[in-house]
Amino acid sequence: MADFPSLQSDWRPAAALDVLRLRARLLRRIRTFFDRAGVLEVDTPALSAAAVTSPHLASFQSAYHGPGPLRGRQLYLHTSPEFAMKRLLAAGSGSIYQLCKVFRDGESGCNHNPEFTLLEWYRTDYDHLDLMDEVERLLATVLDGILPLGGVHHWAWRDLFIEFAGLDPLLAGVTELANLLADKHAVVPVGMQDASLDDWHDLVMTQVIEPRLGAGLVFVRDYPASQAALARIRRGNPPVASRFEAYLNGMELANGFHELSDADEQRSRFDAELAQRKQRRLPIVPADERLLAALSSGLPDCAGVALGVDRLLMLACGARCLSDVLAFPFERA
Repeated sequence: MADFPSLQSDWRPAAALDVLRLRARLLRRIRTFFDRAGVLEVDTPALSAAAVTSPHLASFQSAYHGPGPLRGRQLYLHTSPEFAMKRLLAAGSGSIYQLCKVFRDGESGCNHNPEFTLLEWYRTDYDHLDLMDEVERLLATVLDGILPLGGVHHWAWRDLFIEFAGLDPLLAGVTELANLLADKHAVVPVGMQDASLDDWHDLVMTQVIEPRLGAGLVFVRDYPASQAALARIRRGNPPVASRFEAYLNGMELANGFHELSDADEQRSRFDAELAQRKQRRLPIVPADERLLAALSSGLPDCAGVALGVDRLLMLACGARCLSDVLAFPFERA
């Protein structure tokens, strides 16, 4: 043990035991909320033969070495249970939720851990506006007596940029966005010269706008169609995604959609994301053909949202970093 002196201390949990007890309390309240609402808890595999195609997410890879015809099969740890849950929805499950561990390579820092706890749920016959109301009810219930929500504010994505960044994101190009970030002395990652306009928008959001959101619960909706991910597109001038994000006390907490149900459109988006991966020299991963088959069979009209449980716990106990609320964060795994 002389060569590993740090192991004498870092075997201990990083989070205080009171914080771990609070985590258990929040999880009980989450399950009670959905049980009372008649939403079914489900459990889906963490390993999949397919991977997320988004160029902004990286999956951990593994392989099966056991007996049988699938020996040597390439597998991916899920970044979200979304695809498997949508297969359940297509099979007639009705409204469902899941609490699970998810895994994202390359994400580590004060607000990120490569392995984290996600709450994801889908409500049939809801759109994204209905789901925003339920997110508010969930947070008010789960945090009751622990952390007040404060005021609740709703913003359109474009208006948020105009108010807090001082520019219209639909008119500003990369040069204007880069100059804004330089004026704000923001940290610009290496390689942004090859980034898309959406990447620059995301950077302004995280570096300039999020720190100014202040206390309370903030919903942002009407994202550009190019940032739809798995959301439906609403016609208009310009068209916008049926998507929202929720921030609590300035921290991004949840991301929700009125879910896309068109299998052909979903395949087209997968293909576009794989093309972006190729252009950026990122690993090419297999798209989820089982999800596409499920969509083809008929996905019920539904809205879904993913909420970071570890970040919620951070807010509930006033922690500054995720490592303060995890028993064993990445560096102690």
